Formats: sequence, C-alpha cells, structure tokens
Amino acid sequence: VQLQASGGGLVQAGGSLRLSCVASGLTFSNRPVGWFRQAPGKGREFVASISWSGGSTDYADSAKGRFTISRDNAKNTVYLQMNSLKPEDTAVYYCAARLPYYGGSVKSDSGYNYWGQGTLVTVSS
Repeated sequence: VQLQASGGGLVQAGGSLRLSCVASGLTFSNRPVGWFRQAPGKGREFVASISWSGGSTDYADSAKGRFTISRDNAKNTVYLQMNSLKPEDTAVYYCAARLPYYGGSVKSDSGYNYWGQGTLVTVSS
C-alpha cells in the first residue's frame, strides 16, 4: 500500500498550488481521505477531508474559503487546491486514508491508517 503525495513547492504569498495524492495497492474509493500538515517545530494539524464519494468535505478554519479538496476515484487520486497562500501555510503536507466507517471526528488523525510521505509547501512573503 502506498500513498504518494506530490505538488508541493515554493510559491509567493497569494499564489496557488495543487497537491495530489495517488493511492496504490489500496481500495481508495471506499475510504475518506484527509490532508494534514506539519509546520517546522509544530505538531501535525488537520487541513481538510473528503468522504469516500466526495459528497462531504470538512475544512480547518484556516483552510476555509482558500482550499478545496476533491477526488477522482477512477484515478485513485485526491487533490488539494490551495489558493491565496500565506506564509503560515508553510508546512509538510500529508495525505492519509481513513478506515471505512470509522467513528469520531475526521479532524482527528486517529482512524487514518495509511499515510503518504509528505510534500513540502513553502510560501514566501
């Protein structure tokens, strides 16, 4: 099982990036997927999640209105479109697949049992 996150890079404040998370060896289409991030010296935090069908999404307050999560189950891929980026968005971004039907909040990292390796997003001021 592998989740491959990509699309990170260096961007100026106000710019945009689109992250991708491609799954292999895993039935992706029946799992919610989340994006988390970890900034230097800080703990990992929730960014966004999407239900298995794509019909339901959740966002951290810091991401609302700027980030959009989406998925293409035919391609086993989840995306995170990030617009109006700020320096405080600088972090390593991780995608994670959640156990199907796992209870509790999708904003908690419990229940996510497969994690990608992370992709670095750096936003310069």
